[in-house]
Amino acid sequence: MRMEDLIYFCAPARLIMGAGTRAQLPALLQRLGYRHGLLVTDTFFTSATPWVDELVAAARAHGVALMVYDGGMPDPTTTLCDTATAAIRAQCNGEPLDHVIALGGGSNIDLAKALCLSLPGGKPVREFIGMIDSATPILPMIALPTTAGTGSEATPGAILVDPESATKVAVMDNRLRPAVALIDPEFTYTCPPRVTADAGIDALTHAIESYLTLDAARFDRGGDPDPGYSGRNALTMLFAHESIRLCSQYLLRSYQRGEDTEARIGMSHASLYAALSYGSAGLNAVHGIAYAVAGLTHRSHGTTNAVTLPYVLDALRDVRAGEMLAVARLFGIEDPDPHVAVARLPVLVRDLVRDLGIPTTLQQCGIAQDDLETLVKDALGVTRLAKAFPVPDVPVRYAAIVRHAWHGDLSAEAPSMAPRRAA
Repeated sequence: MRMEDLIYFCAPARLIMGAGTRAQLPALLQRLGYRHGLLVTDTFFTSATPWVDELVAAARAHGVALMVYDGGMPDPTTTLCDTATAAIRAQCNGEPLDHVIALGGGSNIDLAKALCLSLPGGKPVREFIGMIDSATPILPMIALPTTAGTGSEATPGAILVDPESATKVAVMDNRLRPAVALIDPEFTYTCPPRVTADAGIDALTHAIESYLTLDAARFDRGGDPDPGYSGRNALTMLFAHESIRLCSQYLLRSYQRGEDTEARIGMSHASLYAALSYGSAGLNAVHGIAYAVAGLTHRSHGTTNAVTLPYVLDALRDVRAGEMLAVARLFGIEDPDPHVAVARLPVLVRDLVRDLGIPTTLQQCGIAQDDLETLVKDALGVTRLAKAFPVPDVPVRYAAIVRHAWHGDLSAEAPSMAPRRAA
């Protein structure tokens, strides 16, 4: 318990987790009274796996008809959502949908969330950016994540790319949290190493970032009585701590040995727990800078998070030393001097990123030194994340993080740290 906590915690209404649990879904759909739904996925899952056909057939046997839309794409755009909305409404021919199911990674789940907003009235999804009126109808959604990382199955928003500005925009409402989050680790067993690494480092980033973010007592909720994100509290930190512990054991194992089912299951749990933490606590500088890096490089979300994470950790040593020491211990850093242990944590995380085959500097991502000023400006433009960074003088700290991330500089490797390390 923390005396100053202001706890506001939201989670999916139903969480189902375990190998093979997808077989339970058709009976649950029937029990919930659903009869006509939409399954949002992509062509990989319709052509290369049996999962779509199995779900459609099993649902039909339980009296639930599922229409399939397999036009999902990485980093879905507002244009894709609007095009899909028109096509699906035309195919429905006036028959209303009563639920949406998402099968896939974070991109498919984000698209499905956006469609939950746009399908009832056929409006362009950009009309829902910002505060969503309480009278707006939103279809209930069931999330079936096939990767262990994004955590979209437990969060209140969908991230889309706006082609007009080439930036990412969010539609957000607590009613967009899935009515059912069904996490079947078997979906992840065949994830290729690159997807496993990107998703896994995303889960670790979510856990660490929400563990270290702004306290709920200081978080600006903007007067919203039902905030999507509201700062960290003792409850979110419990989930984050357990997620970090699992990532320390299973992230590299799942990448190096994809057939290791214990590691796969462990990372599925880690991803969900991280989502239950950041889905209420929120995120800050790692994601804020990563969005700007993605805008310049078009690298994957996991990669842009990973290249940023060690340098943000290094910048938090003065304000989150106690929490960082706890994370260091979870990763097996046993230095008796807590200052040394905390300083070593960013180095360990950077080396983990390298071992996952992900770039460890902004230079390696293809960013020129002349782009750094623009990068800082774009990152600070994501104000909801910048405001949650728990440091004084956020612009100065962002600029230092970006500079160090470009050069690959970490405090523990600076000459001034050598005497302390030797001691």
